[in-house]
Amino acid sequence: MRKRMRDTPNHDRPREKLASRGPQALNDAELIALLLGRGTKERDVWQVANDVRNYLKDAGGTPSYSDLLEIEGIGSAKACEIMACFELGRRYLAGDGVAGQRVLSPEDILPLVAEWRGKKQEYFICITLNGAGEVIERRVVTIGILNQSLVHPREVFVDAITDRAASVILVHNHPSGSLEPSTQDLGITRQLAEAGSILGIRVLDHIIVTKNGYASLKELGHL
Repeated sequence: MRKRMRDTPNHDRPREKLASRGPQALNDAELIALLLGRGTKERDVWQVANDVRNYLKDAGGTPSYSDLLEIEGIGSAKACEIMACFELGRRYLAGDGVAGQRVLSPEDILPLVAEWRGKKQEYFICITLNGAGEVIERRVVTIGILNQSLVHPREVFVDAITDRAASVILVHNHPSGSLEPSTQDLGITRQLAEAGSILGIRVLDHIIVTKNGYASLKELGHL
């Protein structure tokens, strides 16, 4: 069993180890422990860090805020910090390979939303495009059961306006696995298409995705 942090020699503590040898010298648990800073009265930081590491291995992608909160010793602040680190890494280090991709069909969208297709909650994503049909950015607008009060035009189009987007493609996943659009899905699509028309930002499509397929509301005649 690993020593508690207070019993770990200074030269073996994550902060000192990183300062002297660089981040590459730290294993995953040490990096997480450095991020967490400390544990709780009941659990040492090493215990919490190992639980987070095991969760991240199983998650296989961007961590979920609600899942992180289920780990004993992780509160709202730490969950937000971990997710912020992942997002910064995606933006500045690895590069998400999204910007500049040309979208000609619904199939072109699937690789851009692969990480959300199998999520247990509904994720509503807005993909902004320039006048040439190239992707500018993709963003999660909301998480949870979709309804017209949550997926408000203001939340969908605020970043599209900042991007100076010519059009958007909307995407959300169905955790149930069904590709059948609900009445709520159709209502949201109509509302956002009308708002986009007023703003001069066309809604090109609204795509429902699951692990095993997709449904284009444009191809189904709803746009």
